[in-house]
Amino acid sequence: MNEVTQILSKIETGDLKAADQLLPLVYEELRKLAESRMRNEKSGHTLQATALVHDAYLRLVDVQQAQHWDSRGHFFSCAAEAMRRILIENARRKKSLKSGGEHMRVELDEAAVSLDRDPDDLLALNEAIEKLVSEDPPAAEIAKLRLFAGLKTEDAAKTLGIPRTTGFRHWAYARAFLQAELQS
Repeated sequence: MNEVTQILSKIETGDLKAADQLLPLVYEELRKLAESRMRNEKSGHTLQATALVHDAYLRLVDVQQAQHWDSRGHFFSCAAEAMRRILIENARRKKSLKSGGEHMRVELDEAAVSLDRDPDDLLALNEAIEKLVSEDPPAAEIAKLRLFAGLKTEDAAKTLGIPRTTGFRHWAYARAFLQAELQS
């Protein structure tokens, strides 16, 4: 069992000091995930990589009820989900400040979701992913890791503990499903 998994087990048992030990071990990897999202962004956008990492970490560790992680991969999958939720909340907040506007077609490409993207587009993508969750949960998990955490398909498959080829198969289905949903 690697060190991260051991610390996650301690957190589950209520060890308050374990959360302090976890952050230094996972921070760099979480930061890389967030930075990969920010590389091609314009300067001046409202959400910074550091803030995304800290918010996601707090949602994972600083909760009233102890979380249960099966493995290091499960923790990072939960971190990707937390980042996705933060991005969606940010998009909803931006949208609520705007008045109306025409819906625009969103192209789903190999690149991960941009934080600088129109909030309507991001919300439409989130709705499509929620539909995908009910249709094919493993494909939805790959899509979340690809689109919201910025992972490559191979890395997403590894994080989920599935074979590389299965990850590519899930991503191909997820991409087709999401494109169809966004075009309709």
